[in-house]
Amino acid sequence: MSLALRGIEARLGDFVLRADLQVPPGARVAVMGPSGSGKTTLLSLVAGFVKPVRGQVLWDGRDLGPLPPGARPVSILFQDQNLFPHLSAAQNVGLGLRPDLRLSRADAAAVEAALESVGLGGMGGRKPAALSGGQQGRVALARVLLRQRPILLLDEAFAALGPALKDQMLGLLRQIAADSGATVLMVTHDPEDARRFADLGIVVAGGVASHPAPIADLFANPPPALADWLGEGPGGAPQGRPAAASPLSGRPEHG
Repeated sequence: MSLALRGIEARLGDFVLRADLQVPPGARVAVMGPSGSGKTTLLSLVAGFVKPVRGQVLWDGRDLGPLPPGARPVSILFQDQNLFPHLSAAQNVGLGLRPDLRLSRADAAAVEAALESVGLGGMGGRKPAALSGGQQGRVALARVLLRQRPILLLDEAFAALGPALKDQMLGLLRQIAADSGATVLMVTHDPEDARRFADLGIVVAGGVASHPAPIADLFANPPPALADWLGEGPGGAPQGRPAAASPLSGRPEHG
């Protein structure tokens, strides 16, 4: 199953984003570009938080336009992990199955299996405050794993982590993506994250999202917008629109 954005035009105030692209099934895609260029908006289109004024978001040829965000085949991971502090790790993961947390024995067993799969077996009773940043990230990944949605969107999910822990989380995410066959779109401001995780890259700049291209080719011969973002273009300074509110999180968009 492939993800496609066909003839998309989205408008947020005076900002316009256009996209006409297709992502191969099971691809790991880094979404890159200057701050404020519309990377988060691109994810919001797929998730259903932003409605295009024209065009379609397609999954396996099916138009996702009529579907609300909760009914789309999508899971989202944010930088703050979206964990509820008053709930245990197991309960936070269980939300991926039942928002009312009325879990059957089979559900509870699935939650524990998901926690074990991310290295947190036996820690389901701990609340987020009793977990390290990396462990909180693993809880969020376990919830994504349990939901078993075929599209995974990450909006700077590991940006606040140190290099070693970030590398560990990216490795775990790669393994989860490989095991599940999920299609992953990851917004990142870190070229090294893109190199470590992705096999394809989408460049968002000048109000346009590019077709996915091999990540190695993009870095070996970057287009002007990517070269500017990398500090290799004229002046070495990225260009983009002022930061706007992110439709995904309500925070200022860093994409």
